[in-house]
Amino acid sequence: MAAGTRDALVQTAESLMRTKGYAAFSYADLAEKVGIKKVSIHHHFPTKEDLGIAIVEEYISRVRDDFDRIERQDLNARVRLESFFQMFRASGEGGMLPLCGALAAEMSALPPGLQQLTKRFFDLQLKWLTGILEVGIDRGELPSGCGARQKAFQLLSVLEGSSFINWAVKEGDLLNDGIVRLIVEQT
Repeated sequence: MAAGTRDALVQTAESLMRTKGYAAFSYADLAEKVGIKKVSIHHHFPTKEDLGIAIVEEYISRVRDDFDRIERQDLNARVRLESFFQMFRASGEGGMLPLCGALAAEMSALPPGLQQLTKRFFDLQLKWLTGILEVGIDRGELPSGCGARQKAFQLLSVLEGSSFINWAVKEGDLLNDGIVRLIVEQT
C-alpha cells in the first residue's frame, strides 16, 4: 500500500503542479484528492520541496527514456524533432502545462532544490535538442542558419510559450508540427 500511496501522491501532486502551480496547492489539497490524511503525506515526503523534487526527478527520468526511444527509432533529425514535438504535445494534454514551464513560471518562489532541478530539466532538453540539430546540420538534413543551440532554444521557447497561451485561451490546440519546420528551416 505504501508504494501505491507514494505513486498516487506523486501523480496527483504533478497534476496539481501542472494545473494550479507549485505554490497554489497544499498538502491539505493533496490529501483530499488522494483520500488520505495529511500526516500520511509527511510520512512519504517530509516537506513539499521533497515532494516537488521527487516529481521532477521522476519526470526527468521519463523524458530521458522518451529521448532514448526516439533516438533508437528515428534516425533522421527531422523525424526526431517531430517526435519530440509529439512527446511535448502529449505532455500538455488534459489541460495541463508542461511541467518545466509551470515550474519556471514560479522560479523565484520555488525552494532552491526545485530551482536547480528546473534549470537542469531545461538544460537537458536544450542539450538534447541541440545534439539532434547538430547531427541534422552535419548530415545536411537541416540548414545551419543561426546554429543548433539557437534553434534548440527557439524551438523549446515556442513550444513552452504556446502551451501557456493555449492553456490560457482554451481555444483548443492551435499548435501543429509545422512549428518544428519553421524553426529548423531557418537559414
